[in-house]
Amino acid sequence: MNMKTYLVLIVLLVSSSIFSQNASKASFQKNKYDLAISYYKKAELSKALDEFSIACKIYPENEVGKEAMKKITVLKSMLRKDLLARIIGNWRFDGNKPTWAVKTVEDENRTITELLEINEKSILFNELDKKTKLKKYVKSEDLVFYENEADDSLFSAIILSDGTIWICSINEEETTLKLINIARKDNNAVEKISLNNLERYYTKVI
Repeated sequence: MNMKTYLVLIVLLVSSSIFSQNASKASFQKNKYDLAISYYKKAELSKALDEFSIACKIYPENEVGKEAMKKITVLKSMLRKDLLARIIGNWRFDGNKPTWAVKTVEDENRTITELLEINEKSILFNELDKKTKLKKYVKSEDLVFYENEADDSLFSAIILSDGTIWICSINEEETTLKLINIARKDNNAVEKISLNNLERYYTKVI
């Protein structure tokens, strides 16, 4: 076998391998897209969003990727609208652990507690003196949903003016609001927090 024939064979083998890998990725993308559609039909919207996001990131420029991107945009809007409707109201800070957890001495001795007033556009922070029952206004923040990339599946995160980014979740009974600090944005750079994330728990005030 001369050198020219050898080089041709190498090129063919490499091309065949690349083609096979691309075909495999395209098949995986289609499977993820179809799975997302099945979740969507069952009204499991957050799961559908996760799968559409994966499908879009594989090949964003092909037909499947573009269709997935359209679905991501719609689902984020739907999920955020639903979340907002559920968190609107007044919330009392109950500590950095779930309400069922054993309270610490610090928790029990706290005389000032934080109150949140959430509406469609803003979050008002107040302090309540447990003894006098007097409420003091502290500050307000625009309610801004954070989005790292248009094709990500992050829909429930809000970003505050200090750059901290918090995932919001609420229980089925809509009585407990949980916030988890997942990142901080500073000078257009985002620092993710993956260990010892600060958590805050709030109880709905009727």
